[in-house]
Amino acid sequence: MNLNQATVYVVDDEIQIRNAIGSLCEETGHQVRLFASTDDFLTETLTSGPSCLVLDIRFPGTSPTGLELQRKLAETGVPIPIVFISGHLDVRVSVEAMKRGAVEFLPKPFREQEILDAIRHGIERDRRRLEREDGVREARQRIETLTAREREIMLLMAEGLVAKQIAAKLGVSEVTVKVHRARMMRKLGLRSPIEVARLIDSVGLQAEHFDVRHAQS
Repeated sequence: MNLNQATVYVVDDEIQIRNAIGSLCEETGHQVRLFASTDDFLTETLTSGPSCLVLDIRFPGTSPTGLELQRKLAETGVPIPIVFISGHLDVRVSVEAMKRGAVEFLPKPFREQEILDAIRHGIERDRRRLEREDGVREARQRIETLTAREREIMLLMAEGLVAKQIAAKLGVSEVTVKVHRARMMRKLGLRSPIEVARLIDSVGLQAEHFDVRHAQS
């Protein structure tokens, strides 16, 4: 995944508007996809890299409105940041869009810098999300390299227990705990109990995720 190459999706039934925004985005180095309706956008396969959706609020005919598309994307787990644009300033609609997580709501006509700033904000938000997800995947992969005993000690260590307490809880020697703890820390690339606790918290790990009843010392 290339986190430096961003894609901007522009959905607006006004060809002049979507072409103008598309040109601005291309000038700033972004890939651009243009759509005349929300129905057209829904057929698109989104890229895996950082992205932002510039979305008009209203569309003619039976196409879903911008708010309806926002709701549909949320329901299907598509976390793309949305910058709303509209030729009609509707306070209720704009408040609802922002409450649902929109990056910005810009009434037409807007200044070039306004739309570029909003798009940049959206892309940076998405890039941070992708970086967090990559970090979680990497952490889970490292945890998967641990033995059952190492995982068990990792979880107890994250609870604040020292080697002597862990040994008593598991019914093994303190030396055994220290050996497994050292191997666990080396595999995870960590140096302190605080880092272990942070790693477990970052991946939402719970003790019940591991079957440690048969861990071998």
